[in-house]
Parts: sequence; structure tokens; C-alpha cells
Amino acid sequence: MEKKTPDNKRKTVLTTSRNSRKKRSTSYDVSRMAGVSQSAVSRCFKPGGSVSAKTRAKVEAAAKKLGYQPNAIARGLITRRSNIVAVIITELTNLNYPEVLSQLNKILGQKGIHILLFTFGSKENIDNVLDQVWQYQVDGIIAATQFTDKQIKACFERGTPLVFYNSVYADSSINSVCCDHEEGERQLVESLLKDKRKSFVVMSGPKESAVSTARTRGAINTLNEGDVSVLQLSGDYSYQSARELIREMFENKTFEPDAIVCANDTMAIGCIDALRHEYNMKVPEQVAVVGFDGVSQARWASYEVTTVVQPVEHMVEAAVNMLIERIENPESPAEKRLFAGKLIAGRSALLN
Repeated sequence: MEKKTPDNKRKTVLTTSRNSRKKRSTSYDVSRMAGVSQSAVSRCFKPGGSVSAKTRAKVEAAAKKLGYQPNAIARGLITRRSNIVAVIITELTNLNYPEVLSQLNKILGQKGIHILLFTFGSKENIDNVLDQVWQYQVDGIIAATQFTDKQIKACFERGTPLVFYNSVYADSSINSVCCDHEEGERQLVESLLKDKRKSFVVMSGPKESAVSTARTRGAINTLNEGDVSVLQLSGDYSYQSARELIREMFENKTFEPDAIVCANDTMAIGCIDALRHEYNMKVPEQVAVVGFDGVSQARWASYEVTTVVQPVEHMVEAAVNMLIERIENPESPAEKRLFAGKLIAGRSALLN
């Protein structure tokens, strides 16, 4: 009998533990303790809900005492809204625009909407990502990548509002928010031309990137208007790819630039490091380097990249408002918004 005592004690403890679990409080419990209606409790926990300060104080005190938290899933069943927005981005977008996610989370959170983030490494994975998105019954999608016509059609057929961030589509039925990449590159190149630069490298990003394509087109078109020599190189937006392209160019002795126009700030930083530390060249005296985006690293004292800063906060706010309007009113006409970037003169190029 003595050998069984430990097991018996353990069973007693486990039974007591299970029986002592606190029952989850409901809105009914809160309303009864606060002396208000359940609808008043619901309004207190609904963003923008109308309720008096006195009632709110009662409800919050009761909720705190009971350990009550509203059930988002139950609310979704009532409103037929999940209050979830899918955000689809590439790994490169996540790397280069971390502030975009921060702003999306901030602005959507203020509206009581949660983010479900999906990232992928190649265009071929978007179909797989969308298969996952449909499982969560999201209210809408913000996509910082390119979709095929078939993928866009799938969103329309499911009645899922879709807004593209930093991509523009010719189709008038597609919603988008975008920075004016071509105009930004035109400003950068024109400033370099005024600085008497004559030999240009245009360093683009991935070929499948619509953003890189627009920026490269803006740079090339502007350079074609001047009496200059141009070499176009293709990278992948990364720091390392920029250094490797600089290395290959100098080792092959195919071109001697006095200006490098990069598709983003990360590549501009890679170029500056390669020029300075591998070839002992002075930036911008011997070679001027410009970027695009305005990421925080571009402002570091060692670089101070001359760049075009995207108005991320305004662009994200526009994308969120555009999406919410179409969630609440599916019949809203499509809208396209184009934002101008701001040219920031740093020490990597001497701009007039």
C-alpha cells in the first residue's frame, strides 16, 4: 500500500489542477458586474464605438477584475468580417522596406484590423501563397508584388478587395498606390548631368521587379537625352550583388564610370564600399553614386547617400484607406494614386 501512495497523491494533484481552472469570462459576466447592457460592453471594445466615459470606466473595471478579453472570432461570425488583412510581400521587399510593415501594422491596428503576413522568394510561389490566404477568409489583400492576370481574377471572383503597393497596372479596374519611380530617377540623373558627369553605370534590380524596371527606364530615358556613355548592369537589389558587379566591371576593364545610378540604396551602399575599399577611389570626387528609397542605412555618416525618399507613411495610409473603403463598399470604383518622391542630396554625389 505504501508503494501506491505517491501515484495516488499525483492523481489527486492532477485532478485538483483540472478542476481549479478558471472559467473564461464572457461579455454577459462583464455586463452583469458593471450593471450595463451587453451591447454597451460590445461598444466599449469596438474601435470607434460610442459609449459614455462613465459607462466605459465601469466596463473596463469589471473586465479587468474578471480577466475578460473580447473574442475576435465570435465577433467576426456576427459581423461576417474577419478583421484580418493579408499583406503579401517578397523577401526583397521585407529587406528593403521594413518601415512599410511597421506603418501597415500601426495604421491597420488603429482601425482594429490585424495583419496576416505572407512572404515568398519568387514569383512562382504566389499561387501557393494565395491558396493559404483563402483559408483565413481575409477581408482584403495589400500586395507589394506583381500578380498575374489570373491571380488578380481569382481575387475578383472571390470578392476579395485587392490593393497593390508600389505597383501600377494599366488595367483601369485595379487599385494601386505607387511612388513615381521614373520621375525620381529623372531628377537624380539630371542633377548628375548638371555636375558634368559623362560616363554612367545604371545598376538595376531583379528583372522581374516592376519597381526596378520603372526606375531603370526613367534613368535610361533621361540619359538618352544627353551626350554620355552608358553601361547597364543587372543586380538583385542586394549589397553583395552591387559589390560583385563593381568588381567584375573593373577586373574586365570594360568601362570607367564617373557616375553610378543604383536601383536602390542598398546597392548604392555596396557600390560605395567596393569603390572605396577595393579600388581606393574617392566618392563622389572620382565616382558619384546615387540610390533610391531613403532607407535608414543610407543616412549613416559613412555613406550619406544621395537618394530619392519615398513618402512611405503617406503611401501606406493611402493603401489602407483605399482597401478599407472597398471592404465596406465593394462597388467603389478603382483608384490609382501616384506619389512624388523627395530628392535628398547626400555626400555620395555633388548635386547642383
